[in-house]
Amino acid sequence: MSKVVTHSLFTEFDIDLFKAGKHFRLYEKLGSHLTEVDGKKGTYFAVWAPSAKSVSVIGDFNYWNAEEHKLDVRWDSSGIWEGFIPGVDQGTKYKYKIQSHNNDIWTEKADPFARYCEQPPNTASLVWSAKHEWKDRKWMDSREKHNGLDRPYSVYEVHLGSWRKKNGWEYLSYMELADELVDYVDEMGFTHVEFMPIMEYPYDPSWGYQLTGYFAPTSRFGKPEDFKLLVDKFHQKGIGVILDWVPSHFPEDAHGLGFFDGSHLYEHPDRRRGYHPDWKSLIFNYGRNEVRAFLISNAVFWLDQYHVDGLRVDAVASMLYLDYSREDGEWEPNIYGNNENLEAISFLREMNQEVYGSFKGVQTIAEESTAFSGVSKPVHFGGLGFGMKWMMGWMHDTLEFFKKDPIHRSYDLNEITFSMTYAFTENFMLPFSHDEVVYGKQSLLYRMPGDEWQRFANLRLLFGYMFTHPGGNLLFMGGEFGQSSEWNFQESLDWHLTQYDFHSGIQKVIKDLNSVYKTSPALYEKQFDPEGFQWIEYNDRENTVVSYMRKGSDPKDDLIVVCNFTPVPRENYRVGVPKNSQLKVVFNSDDAKYSGSGMGKKTLKPGKTAWNGHPQSVLMTLPPLSIVVYK
Repeated sequence: MSKVVTHSLFTEFDIDLFKAGKHFRLYEKLGSHLTEVDGKKGTYFAVWAPSAKSVSVIGDFNYWNAEEHKLDVRWDSSGIWEGFIPGVDQGTKYKYKIQSHNNDIWTEKADPFARYCEQPPNTASLVWSAKHEWKDRKWMDSREKHNGLDRPYSVYEVHLGSWRKKNGWEYLSYMELADELVDYVDEMGFTHVEFMPIMEYPYDPSWGYQLTGYFAPTSRFGKPEDFKLLVDKFHQKGIGVILDWVPSHFPEDAHGLGFFDGSHLYEHPDRRRGYHPDWKSLIFNYGRNEVRAFLISNAVFWLDQYHVDGLRVDAVASMLYLDYSREDGEWEPNIYGNNENLEAISFLREMNQEVYGSFKGVQTIAEESTAFSGVSKPVHFGGLGFGMKWMMGWMHDTLEFFKKDPIHRSYDLNEITFSMTYAFTENFMLPFSHDEVVYGKQSLLYRMPGDEWQRFANLRLLFGYMFTHPGGNLLFMGGEFGQSSEWNFQESLDWHLTQYDFHSGIQKVIKDLNSVYKTSPALYEKQFDPEGFQWIEYNDRENTVVSYMRKGSDPKDDLIVVCNFTPVPRENYRVGVPKNSQLKVVFNSDDAKYSGSGMGKKTLKPGKTAWNGHPQSVLMTLPPLSIVVYK
């Protein structure tokens, strides 16, 4: 095997940008790249290791011998080691063997920029070029109108390893998912799919939230080009793809980013800021320019190379606060004496500016559980620059309300109505995510009270309420057919349940709600605008009923929504309406086709009795534990 040939993909401008933390396409330079030098085919390697005394590429091709292929360090103090090795081809396994100036410590690391990794528990990187002929031009050219904040966002959250298994235990491959999952999401009518992290991760029980291969789709389900095919197929069906992205922390696995070159290279050197007590993991050093460039390049990579339409950023709250999950004395205030992590805040703003500045029709979504102000406000208005934020308060209050026996709900109606006091302070997405169906919390179905009929009626009501509340919405897989057991990442969803009427009824509810949502401008055109919502009645504690209007740009699209949170039918219930025109039911969660009781009229004609501040009103029969939507 030939020795290392001096070669570089970097220009001086690249290096200046890298040092300044402004190089956001680092994946084009760092890592391993198949190329040709002086007529010889091989692979160029480049790795950032400023504390290294020597860096070798080791792999199958040199019997993992660190003496064979030592890289050259650049002369410009960038800390980058590089070189071209002839004969190293696609699929070659490799790592970096690093000797540090720090006490001669040796580390053996996977490539931080590897495009493909060995399947865990193996940890080597693979030289790879993922070629794919994209067929999603129609989607990419028009996705700005699909992904705008005035468009429907009904998101199906998926853990690829447990959505469905073949033979009871085998993973479906990316290619199999490109048929089965794509067709299912399309049939159910969701507008977007969101994948829990698909970047390479070593430990299955982490669900993918402890990453070691930031630029590599996990090899559990196939090759990188197979994942491109999966994204492509979704786009061909008109469905957007959102990826969970984890810039908040990373594991201490020996082959990962931690203590990379014998120094705290990627993680903050102060354990009070560089170690996460909750997840026993390391926290990035957001104040280090090259680390910022690494992370922002990673965000850009998935949007650029994989045509992804959005990034849902995990654990943002843990990034924003220096005292997150820490007791007094375990953290140090910032220069202003408070608990905000100024470097992380600056990083998030810069990341969002780069993403929105470089890609049309994409969104970033923050999983952020605190009252931090301006998460989804533009950076130039002082915000963090996200497109949306998960509405964790709504999720918590709503589930607390629904788990109560209906006889007690009248006392706590404010748990349902309170969200509207802050619903438009951010661009909110309403999440019933994987976190709500694990660790003893039970499935959504079994958090509902009552007998079997009431449990399912409550769940139908819950979903109808979510879809008609302002904001986008997200539902974790299994919820759409009333999965009865908690989610288990090792097992397939309980698809056999869909043969039963109650469960197939929930499936039909979600399918119909998705259809109503997508075809009702009143539900999405002003979903982040207070003009898109108006209470009719929010304080009828005696009947435990709330009613409201959803509004779009055209008044003829307005919808009237009435929720009965008790199992008691309400005969001759009066609701004030703004116009003297016939109302037609567009959705009734009590419909017999959903295994409901089938109560209620299909059309209503207003009378001249003034009610709820409107000059006319209708008398309706409210089915038990139901939501009815009228146009």
